[in-house]
Amino acid sequence: MREPVPGPLSERLLPLPERALADPAARLTVPDVTRREVWDAVPKALRERVLADAADELGRPAPRLTAGAWARALRDGNRGAYEDAAWRLQERVSLLCLAAVLTGESADAADPAPDACPYLDAAVDGLVAFAETSTWCWAPHDRFAAARGEVVPDPDDPYPDLGAAEVAALFAWADHALGPHLARRAPGLRRRLRREVEARLLGPFERRGDWAWIGADGGANNWNPWIHGAVLAAALLLCDDPDRPDAPADEERRTRLVSLVVENLDHYVRALPDDGGIDEGISYWWAGACRLLEILDLLADVGGPALDARELPLLAELLKYPRRMHLGADWYVNVGDAPARLDTRQPWQVPFRWGGRLGQLDTVAHALAGARQQECAAPPRAGLGRALTALADRDWCRAVTGPVPEPSWPSRETWLPRLQILVAREAAGSTDGLTLAVKAGHNGEHHNHLDVGSYWLAVDGRPLVVDVGRPTYTAQTFGPDRYAAWPFTSGWHNVPEPGGAGQLPGAAYGAREVGVELGADHSGLTAELSAAYPPGTVERWDRTARLTRASSGAPASYVSVEDRWRGGPPRVALHHVLAGHVEHGDGWATVTSPDGGRGLEMRWDPGAADAVVEPRKLDDLLLTRSWGDGLTRLTLIARTPGTQGGLCVRWLVAAAPLNYRSASHSISNR
Repeated sequence: MREPVPGPLSERLLPLPERALADPAARLTVPDVTRREVWDAVPKALRERVLADAADELGRPAPRLTAGAWARALRDGNRGAYEDAAWRLQERVSLLCLAAVLTGESADAADPAPDACPYLDAAVDGLVAFAETSTWCWAPHDRFAAARGEVVPDPDDPYPDLGAAEVAALFAWADHALGPHLARRAPGLRRRLRREVEARLLGPFERRGDWAWIGADGGANNWNPWIHGAVLAAALLLCDDPDRPDAPADEERRTRLVSLVVENLDHYVRALPDDGGIDEGISYWWAGACRLLEILDLLADVGGPALDARELPLLAELLKYPRRMHLGADWYVNVGDAPARLDTRQPWQVPFRWGGRLGQLDTVAHALAGARQQECAAPPRAGLGRALTALADRDWCRAVTGPVPEPSWPSRETWLPRLQILVAREAAGSTDGLTLAVKAGHNGEHHNHLDVGSYWLAVDGRPLVVDVGRPTYTAQTFGPDRYAAWPFTSGWHNVPEPGGAGQLPGAAYGAREVGVELGADHSGLTAELSAAYPPGTVERWDRTARLTRASSGAPASYVSVEDRWRGGPPRVALHHVLAGHVEHGDGWATVTSPDGGRGLEMRWDPGAADAVVEPRKLDDLLLTRSWGDGLTRLTLIARTPGTQGGLCVRWLVAAAPLNYRSASHSISNR
C-alpha cells in the first residue's frame, strides 16, 4: 500500500486501526429491508409520497441507453442525449428501490404471480440494464475512447468518472438495503453487481493512482469527493461474498481501498479555502462539499471514534456556504456554473444533521426550509444512498414533517476573503429589501465565467440584476471553445467593457487591491479590475459596489456602483443583465419583477452616458428555468470617456406595481 500523503484526514485516520472496518454494514444508520421497525416507522406522508411516485414510475417505460446517444457527444457535442437518459434510469431504479424497501415486498424466484413484487422486479430490471451497458462513463469524460478515436466504449478499458460513480453507488446501496430480498427473488444478481463494480470502478481505481480527478496537482474539485464517496460505499458494502454470507469478507482489500480514499480526499480538503467558500457555485456545494460531509459521516458510522474526523475546523465554515449564498425562496448567488435557481431536490438532511451537531441553528432552519420547497423529503435525484439515509433518520423525518421554521438565517453581511465574495442585506434575519452580492476573484476559478467585478441585486429575495448562469453542457463546454458560449463571456456579466475588450480566462486575470467595508450603515467592496483584461487595455479601473442602509440617515436604502478609470480607451461600456420588464429613458431605467413583486429603479447622470438595451431570447432549458423566455442587457456607453473618467449608477427599490414614465424603450422578458 502506498504511503499516505500527509494531510488533515490522513494524519487523523491513517493507518486504519486493525478491524476498524469489520462488518461495516451492521454499523450503518441505514439498515436493510428486514429491519421493519425502522422502515415501517417512516411517517405516513413521506411514505405515501414515495409510493405514489413509484406507482407512477411503473406506468412509464424505462429509459434506454443506446450507443447512438452515447456517440452524439463525440459526433455533434450533444451530451444530454445519453446523460439525461442515464440520470432518468438512475432516478427510476432509486425510486423503485425505495418503494421496495418501504413495502418490504418480496417473493421466491419461482413465484409466477405477475404482481408478487412489482417494485422489486422493476428495480431488478433497472439494475440489470445498467449491468449490461458497455460503459457507465459519460462520453465526454472517456479519455480512453477519445484517444482511440472511437465513438464506442471498450468494456475492457473503463474510465471511472462521475457516471461510473453514480451507478456504482446505486449498486452498493441497493445491494445493502435489499440484499436479502434480491437473494431470494433474483439469485445471482448480487454477485453480478459486485463483478460490475469491481471491473468498472474499484479495480481501475486501485490499479492507478494518477487519475486527474484526484487533484494531486492542487486542482481538486467536486469530482474528488463525488467519486471517492462511491468508492467508499462500494468498498464497505461489496467487498464480501453474497453467496457465502458467513464467509469472512476481504478486510485487507477493504482496508486498502478505504485508506486510498482517505489519502486522496486530502487533496480536496487542501483545495478548500478556509472561509468555507466554493468557487464552483452553490449547486456544486451539494456535488462536492456535501459529499465530503457524507463521507465523514459514513466513516464515523462504521468505524466509531477511531474513524471520526468531523472535528476539522474548516467544516464549520463549509457548512454555512448554502445559507450565506441564499437570496430567497430557491434563488441563490450563482457564481461559476451554478444556476440562479437551485434544484431543491437535494439531501437537505445533511446540513440539517451537521447543523445540529455543530450548534448552527440557522443552518438547521435553512435546511428545513429548503426541504419544504422540494416535493419529497428523500428525492431520488439526490441518489439512493442519500434517500435511504434521509428516510431512516427519525429526527429528520420528524422535523421535515413538523412546523415550518421562521426564516432566521440571512446574515446582514457575509464576506468570503478567499473567494472575494461579499453578500450584503438591508437587515439580518430577513430577505426583504435590497441584497447586494459582488465578487472580485480571478478568471481561473473552477467552472469559471469571465466575471471579475460582477455583481447581483435582489429585491425581496428575487434577483433582478443577475448572473445568467450556465447553459446546457455540451462536449465543447470544458474545451478550448468554452468562452465561445455567450453566457460565459464578460459581455453578458455585470462588468465593464473598456474599448470593446472582454476579460480573459486564467488565474492571472483577476482583481487587485481588493478591500471591503463592513458596517451597520454601509457594506461594500472595492477592487481594481484592469488586470482582468488584455494587457494595455486600460491603465487602471476601480470599481466600488456599496449598499447604503436607510439606518445611516438616507431616506431609503440604495446600492451605488461607481467605476473610475485612467488611461482608458476611447469607448467605455458598462453591462447590466436584467431579469424582468425593462423601461428606460435619459438617466433612468426600471426593472419590474416577473413575479409581481417590487422592482428596481436605476439612475445615472444622463449627461455622462447613453443606454443601449438589447433583449435576449432564451431557449435553453436550464436558462429558461431561471429566467423564462428572455433577459435584457442594458449597457451604458460613456459619452466622453477621456483618458480618465468615472460613472456612478444608483439602484433603489421601486414600489410595485411601477408607474412607468414616458419611456424611449420598453422591453419585456415575461
